[in-house]
Amino acid sequence: MPSLGFLKKKKTRDSTDSPTSPVKDSTTSPIFPTTSKTQRASVVSKASTKTNPDTLAQQPAQGSQASAGASHKQVDSMNSQPQQAYATPQASPEPYQSASHNVPSIQNLIHPTNANAAPASSQQPQQPAKPANGALQTAQPPAQPRVTKGKYTLQDFAIQRTLGTGSFGRVHLVQSKHNQRYYAVKVLKKAQVVKMKQVEHTNDERRMLQQVKHPFLITLWGTFQDSKNLYMVMDFVEGGELFSLLRKSQRFPNPVAKFYAAEVTLALDYLHAQNIIYRDLKPENLLLDRHGHLKITDFGFAKEVPDITWTLCGTPDYLAPEVVASKGYNKSVDWWSLGILIFEMLCGFTPFWDGGSPMKIYENILKGRVKYPPYIHPDAQDLLQKLITPDLTKRLGNLHGGSKDVMNHPWFAEVTWERLQKKDIDAPYVPPVRAGVGDASQFDKYPEETEAYGQTGEDPHGPLFLDF
Repeated sequence: MPSLGFLKKKKTRDSTDSPTSPVKDSTTSPIFPTTSKTQRASVVSKASTKTNPDTLAQQPAQGSQASAGASHKQVDSMNSQPQQAYATPQASPEPYQSASHNVPSIQNLIHPTNANAAPASSQQPQQPAKPANGALQTAQPPAQPRVTKGKYTLQDFAIQRTLGTGSFGRVHLVQSKHNQRYYAVKVLKKAQVVKMKQVEHTNDERRMLQQVKHPFLITLWGTFQDSKNLYMVMDFVEGGELFSLLRKSQRFPNPVAKFYAAEVTLALDYLHAQNIIYRDLKPENLLLDRHGHLKITDFGFAKEVPDITWTLCGTPDYLAPEVVASKGYNKSVDWWSLGILIFEMLCGFTPFWDGGSPMKIYENILKGRVKYPPYIHPDAQDLLQKLITPDLTKRLGNLHGGSKDVMNHPWFAEVTWERLQKKDIDAPYVPPVRAGVGDASQFDKYPEETEAYGQTGEDPHGPLFLDF
């Protein structure tokens, strides 16, 4: 089996322009049947130690997205709004004949026994702004939070189309009127955020995104608000969700799953070094950039936790048993979720899925019995058994070595972490998108918003969103 270390070295250069920067020239199948995104519902609870998991099943599904046979969307969040990391559309500002929306499955692009067969992309689409971060940041958080470029207004952008929708609003593809580049603007309806009691989560998301700067994390460029809505200006990541690629591929070959898991591991290592728990890891929240590398998005559940917290939130299939049992938990819940993610990438379904019923999923999680298909590589199974374990004294990532225990596991033996962080290793799949034209062909289509943005008048919710 080829290793990631043998993948062709590739240097990429990405734009780091803010929306108001000067204009520049931009050069086989799963065991369980696949279900639709609408069945992958999320639930959220602000409850602490007294929260009963039963309440999760009674909450309405929000911005649902289905897992291959798994009802795992987030346990709702203010972020529940555009629940799809973002998700898709109409015509681009400059119409053209795009590639088929049905992206070839990854098995057609990479032979399961040859990870070197990475598809060549004749078109290198424009990479949205990303932090220029060269060094490996596995232990030292930045001395101070990253400062977003500033305040923007609706007049700074031309709205092109909807990329995703959810309970609190939607995500739009927009074009900056200043540098002509494309960005994603998340719009949250204040009334809905207040009604769902997600004000604190919304402000936390903004603060977390402002603080982080990493190659595999989404960039927040700025925020603003009007009397009805909140706006968050972020990267437009053209390649779409890893979820979509996984559903079309059914499951990933071992080297492909390893590549994506390794990039997620670097991102979690960085977040945990800053005492940030992500709490909503899943394929829907992993976007592919134009080179095929990951960007983690949707920080609605992210929280700065130096030691322990009790908030019940997340996606049913991905919840750690200590969260389901309403016990205090720490950063180790992200490593449990990494195990679930790796399992889903390798198998096409999540280990505790049970007909899509959240309560059955919770029961299975608490029982903790996982059946590993025979096609899973022995090293992968060993890692999964050490991540998907309710015993916190044995769960990798929660031991003395921290994230290094995960990175040093034999399954990751071929990974050159420094090169991967610099994106010097080719991704196994390059999305078929065009550069610099706002190509959103990898996102699903949604009806457009009918309510006009930018309304003026009395703002009864203004003081609640001081960070915007």
